[in-house]
Order: sequence, then C-alpha cells, then structure tokens
Amino acid sequence: MVIETIERRGVTDKEVLRAMRAVPRHLFVPEEERDYAYGDFPLPIGYGQTISQPYIVALMTELLELKEGDKVLEIGTGSGYQAAILAKIPNVEVYTIEIIPKLAESARQRLESLGYTNAHCMQRDGYYGWPEHAPFDAVIVTAAPDHVPQPLVDQLAEGGRMVIPIGPPGGYQTLWKFVKEPDGELRAFNMGGVAFVPLTGEGMKESEEHGWPPP
Repeated sequence: MVIETIERRGVTDKEVLRAMRAVPRHLFVPEEERDYAYGDFPLPIGYGQTISQPYIVALMTELLELKEGDKVLEIGTGSGYQAAILAKIPNVEVYTIEIIPKLAESARQRLESLGYTNAHCMQRDGYYGWPEHAPFDAVIVTAAPDHVPQPLVDQLAEGGRMVIPIGPPGGYQTLWKFVKEPDGELRAFNMGGVAFVPLTGEGMKESEEHGWPPP
C-alpha cells in the first residue's frame, strides 16, 4: 500500500510513511470490508460515513508538518484511523472529535484497545473545536464544510497549520492548507480536488442562519 499508492504519488515524510506502515488499517474498517482495507479508495464505516483512502490520509498528514511536541485537533474521528496515524507521529498529542455518538464510542474503544494513549476522543459538534485544549499547532478536518469554521481558526496557534476540504455537500471540494500568520490572517494553499462527506451539526446550521459564507 505504502509503496504503490503513497510513495509513488509523492508523499516523502519519513514519519508519515512509517505511521502508514505501522497502523493496521484493516482493524479500522467493518469486518465485511476487510478484504479491501488496503486498497487506495474510501470505504463505508456506517452511519453514512467513510474511512478516507490511504493516499489522502497520508497527504493530509504530511501537509500538517507535524513535529515533536505538537498538539493536533482532528474534526471527524470516524473509525479512528486518521487519529491513529497522527498518534504514531513521535510525541504528538491528538485530540479528535466525532459528532455521531456510536462512531465516537467505537473509535474511542478501538484506539484505547490498540494502545494509542496519546489520542483523546470526544463526542461533540466539531464545528466548535475543543477550546479546553487550544491552542493547537495543527488542525485537520476530515469532513467538508462550505467555509472555514471560525472557532477552528481561533483555536489554531500562530504559525499553526490547518488542512481542510471546502466545498458544496454531495460533490467535489478543494483541499486547502492554511497557515496562521502573526496577525491572525490565514495564508492559503490550494492542494487540489477531493471528495469528502459533508460536515454536519448545529454549528453548520447556525453559520448558515447567520449568513455565512457571504454570497
């Protein structure tokens, strides 16, 4: 998987490649999907959610530019696979949020049983982030809103990196990398087209009611 679908497509970060080799992906997909666990495509995990294809997981992790001592926030735990990859980067603390209660609990149990003690799970609306543990050196969003949630920007440290798909629900989105400047502005990098499930929850509904994003 790593050689054929990740290294050959340009991912070079040694720690990311090591993490992709180390995490048993088949344990993060439903039993009926395990024969396909190492294919380079997303798989259903129930509740209308998916586990992202391995290349996208590796690419998004590399774009975060994680280093020892970093604290990273993930929005959209799903089965816990992306959180496990993040937690394999040396001395990185992972805070991951899932809005669907049953997915959140099963991911928590899975990560705990596999020994990922530096991955902390919470069931809540990810739009609002996890302010109790902010600021974060990196934020990764694995479901697509149609704009950047302001609470996540507020919780990103100066110099912090955010990787997030943005676009309309039910179609293709653009993967963006943002870097937070000293003045609080975000420097943007377009990383190409992707397809993610939409970000849901009260935070998204409230932002729409208040006219965000602007026309």
